[in-house]
Amino acid sequence: MTPEARIAAAIDILDGVIGGTAAEQALTGWARSHRFAGARDRAAIRDLVFDALRCRRSRLARSGAGAESGRALMIGHVAASGGDPAAVFNGADYGPPPLDADERARLAAAAGAAVPDLVALDCPDWIAPALRRALGPDFAPVLARMRARAPVFLRVNARRAARDEAAASLAAEGIATRPCGGVSFALEVTENAQKLKASRAYLDGLVELQDLSPQAAVEALPLRPGMRVLDYCAGGGGKALAIAGGGVARVSAHDADPRRMADLPARAARAGARIETASTAALAGRRFDLVVADVPCSGTGTWRRTPDAKWRLTEARLDGLCRVQAEILDRAGAQVAPGGHLAYMTCSLLGAENRAQVDAFLARTPGWRLVADRVYSPLSGGDGFYSALLTRG
Repeated sequence: MTPEARIAAAIDILDGVIGGTAAEQALTGWARSHRFAGARDRAAIRDLVFDALRCRRSRLARSGAGAESGRALMIGHVAASGGDPAAVFNGADYGPPPLDADERARLAAAAGAAVPDLVALDCPDWIAPALRRALGPDFAPVLARMRARAPVFLRVNARRAARDEAAASLAAEGIATRPCGGVSFALEVTENAQKLKASRAYLDGLVELQDLSPQAAVEALPLRPGMRVLDYCAGGGGKALAIAGGGVARVSAHDADPRRMADLPARAARAGARIETASTAALAGRRFDLVVADVPCSGTGTWRRTPDAKWRLTEARLDGLCRVQAEILDRAGAQVAPGGHLAYMTCSLLGAENRAQVDAFLARTPGWRLVADRVYSPLSGGDGFYSALLTRG
């Protein structure tokens, strides 16, 4: 596909997202109906779509368009990237139709117009006050960081290899990495991340994809051999695998929707780990030395990876999530044995989902105390993330 044809494809996909389709679903649907597109084309189109979504407000402003559309976003994307929209929007090579007179005039006017701060930072107006309270002087730097693509991080499986051995195995297949200071088993992929899932290091369980921040949060947990650990909101099981990789043999994984854990047995086998998957009924009456609850949240810390979530989030949705988080905290806390620990985690930067939830839990649940908590900032490389460790007396 030509660059112009890729732009045209991105426009179609973005129109679907604007209409309410999730970005991943829109991309998958387009790929299935355009099977002539090769892997490189699909990757390039995905990058165009995600870049436009990360910078949705500023790209629309740069186009000068009054109404949002996939076409307006891509006109703004080309202009903001230093290109000439007229050279791309020319109707040739299966590309988008030429710019009309109104589009040219709006582009010219937008080029010299002042852009409000929240538009330039691609931040929804309604959530800005809460993010300012949570981030303080880091508000603008963090939001600016969220406008760019996230790095790719790996967790080396200590059961299979040392970090330098895993890095050497990846390098032999052309995948360059570098170690991440402060997190023992983390590698950042610096070249050829697209080759990762076909590499021997990945297929043989030497490495797993996992962001830097949750890796650091798991490493900070009070883990010891032989302890009973429950990953209460396991999802795909990334934290359960990281805990098992640290030498904890008795790891259980649970999720309210067991279908989310469908791939966990195969991932655990590849990693050489034994992880029990437990239903809600199977947890009745059981107690654990450590319960990890990485709860459903707004995902404000992961806007680089799921940029359409930024624009789907609403105040009503956030209020609903906060209610669910409080319920999960109560249920997860009931699974902790006396003297045990509860780790509450989110991929959010909002105080309402983080420390405020912990404080409310402590206020309504006697016998608990906060040991430590931490916000992991995107300015440190990984996603925005929160982790609090509580203990039950």
